[in-house]
Amino acid sequence: AEEKLGKPKPYFFVFHGGSGSEKHHIATALGAGVVKMNVDTDTQWAYWEGLKNFYQAKEAYLQAQIGNPEGEDKPNKSYYDPRKWVRESELTMVKRVKEACVDLKNINA
Repeated sequence: AEEKLGKPKPYFFVFHGGSGSEKHHIATALGAGVVKMNVDTDTQWAYWEGLKNFYQAKEAYLQAQIGNPEGEDKPNKSYYDPRKWVRESELTMVKRVKEACVDLKNINA
């Protein structure tokens, strides 16, 4: 295509199903003209991982509204508040998106 059209990388390819790809495969795809890679599955997993890690770390505080390792009468509202675990999910997803941007050379140097 390059010879026929007279310009380098004349097509813009999308890497469908890019989630889970090894970094050297991503680099190869970029070199072949890929300009977009789908990473939805990776970002979904990253979001879930934040929630899972939060639950595992705070499991003893997430069994009832009242009562935890600090005492039978201690409240747990601050642990099961969705803003807490959603935030942890957001942080792990942001980390994964940043990693994808580096892998895809989509960052400001």
